Amino acid sequence: MSATMASAEPLVPPEIVSSIFYGAAVSDTLVLLVAEMVGGTPRITWGNEGATQLLGYGLADLRSLPVASLVPTLRGGEVKLLLRRERSARMNLPVRTASGALVETVVLCVPTPSGRMWTLRLVPVDSESERALRATADAHEQRFATLTERSPVPTLLSEQGMRLAHVNDAFCSLVGLQSEQLLGTGWMSTVHPDDLDGVIEQVVAVLGGGDGETKARLVRTDGTERTTVIRFSHLFTPGVGAGFVGTIEDITDRLAFEARLEHQANHDPLTGLPNRTLLAEHVAERFRPGTSGLAVLFLDLDNFKVVNDSLGHAAGDELLVEVAARLRATVRPGDLVARFGGDEFVVVCEGVDQDDAVTLAERIGAALAEPVRLGGVDVRPYASVGVTVQTAEHGAAEELVRDCDIAMYQAKAGGKGRITVLDQRARAEARDKLRLVAELRQAIERREITLLYQPIFSTADGTPVAVESLARWHHPTRGAISPGVFVALAEESGLIGPLGLLVLDETCRQLAEWDRLLGTSAPGQANVNVSALQLDPNLHGSVVAALERHGLHPTRLSIEITESALMKDPASAREVLMQLRDLGVSLAIDDFGTGYSSLAYLRHLPVDCLKVDRSFVAELAEGHAEIASAVIALARSLDLKTVAEGVETEEQAAQLTALGAGFLQGFDLAQPMTGHRTTAWYAAHAR
Repeated sequence: MSATMASAEPLVPPEIVSSIFYGAAVSDTLVLLVAEMVGGTPRITWGNEGATQLLGYGLADLRSLPVASLVPTLRGGEVKLLLRRERSARMNLPVRTASGALVETVVLCVPTPSGRMWTLRLVPVDSESERALRATADAHEQRFATLTERSPVPTLLSEQGMRLAHVNDAFCSLVGLQSEQLLGTGWMSTVHPDDLDGVIEQVVAVLGGGDGETKARLVRTDGTERTTVIRFSHLFTPGVGAGFVGTIEDITDRLAFEARLEHQANHDPLTGLPNRTLLAEHVAERFRPGTSGLAVLFLDLDNFKVVNDSLGHAAGDELLVEVAARLRATVRPGDLVARFGGDEFVVVCEGVDQDDAVTLAERIGAALAEPVRLGGVDVRPYASVGVTVQTAEHGAAEELVRDCDIAMYQAKAGGKGRITVLDQRARAEARDKLRLVAELRQAIERREITLLYQPIFSTADGTPVAVESLARWHHPTRGAISPGVFVALAEESGLIGPLGLLVLDETCRQLAEWDRLLGTSAPGQANVNVSALQLDPNLHGSVVAALERHGLHPTRLSIEITESALMKDPASAREVLMQLRDLGVSLAIDDFGTGYSSLAYLRHLPVDCLKVDRSFVAELAEGHAEIASAVIALARSLDLKTVAEGVETEEQAAQLTALGAGFLQGFDLAQPMTGHRTTAWYAAHAR
């Protein structure tokens, strides 16, 4: 049942309407007036015979009379309390006649259904007792109007059963109907048909005593819906029966706001695509272990950084939006397109095999490769695409997305713009790598990463003057893991920070122990290698803390940084190195000559030493001393010390000494040793 149908009035034959109007117009006992808004002012536009007799106006004078002149006790906006669009009004008011006299009357005002006109009936008050009774009734009515009718909370009042005796203005405004259309059972027509049974059930329960509430949609006269919470309270009137009071909370806007918040939490603000959170939920809902047919495509835009750096971030954002639109237009209906982050996108599709998924990836690649105009430049976006189709080996939804990510990196490693389906070997390697990362984290936490120390010798007198700390990991089942493997793994997985702190702290601890055991025979300095990822403002504080913790002077420590690490961000690297140099820590460039540093820039780095890479030392045996000689000469010209590492033979040691190298390090001179063996070794050399 629609609100429109429910509010329609039964048709009255025209002759009856004409008869009633004629009788009212000529009656001298019934006082009737019609008011409407004229130029923004409510005025009387018609009056019957009884009105002209009571008020003493001629019919022509009565028309256009301001309502405010008729009821002088209503000041300013108080006239609106009489002429209300939502409901009828009843007031005990004196009305002014043409002679200026005041006549006490009861004024009954009824708005027309359109709300643009009002019918006023004036009933003269004849006796003192009647005036007192009516005044009392008016006072009660006024109190009730103050409490409910003008309340912003939509309110219903039933004195008996389902039938309403009263509704306030807020409810009338909420549903767009007048109170006369809602009294009785008329209010039920505003409840959405699908929610009406629930409302009735609550009312029936409340009529039996107690309170209740229900969520229901109310249908306005314009067809729009408002979602509300209706709270019912039991009301008992002696001599009448059980009824209820209902208050309505309109939660439409709140629900819309919550929906917007939820959408923002689950969608990328730039492209409007689902984000990683919604992607994970989508895949999890569709993943069934042991089944197949669920495919994931992981896309990474090639050379996106070039667009950002050359055309600006606005152009980069524009490209991402265009890529999102092309992906939506290319996939099948029902496929999910999500932005994984940065320039990465994911497509999820159901009911496909590997060939179908690869075909879709090819179609996507072709769609993306069409040129897009950015900043006056035609750009052709290409993507590396990893494809994974669910197999029996996938035990969880996140494994499917992870495998797809691995396939994408395989595609990018193969030359970009490629499509790669993850194979069994790559999946096994990736899972093994994840296990190794977890085991490395555990080894760092348990301090199972040990250090070996290799002495560094002076070419002036052949005495050991320092040691280099070398991290080693002996896995309980895999055996010795190469530093080249686990250090790179630590850098990839974010463990290089904890690993670096462990090496720094253990080196300082060992130096302090050597001081205690060996006295003046202890190594004068220890060199600690630092990764490029450790060159941040926190390094200075970490070094200070380690030195203070073990009571060491900063000169006992030397920090080694590879040339390539320095060149990743020379400006910030120099700032960190300056802090360490001001502290008193020595600084060395490791593997010098293998990177691409500018010699002009080298002059401005606060370093003390260059380490000649072992590859240049090895070339000495083949008669090629040019690079080693050049590095040593460069260091001498810059007033820097040199350490030649990787010395394997006495001949190399002699040749490097002749070239002017200040210090040597290598297996021919001394192998890396544990802290305990290093103690014994230094004690023996002190004799």
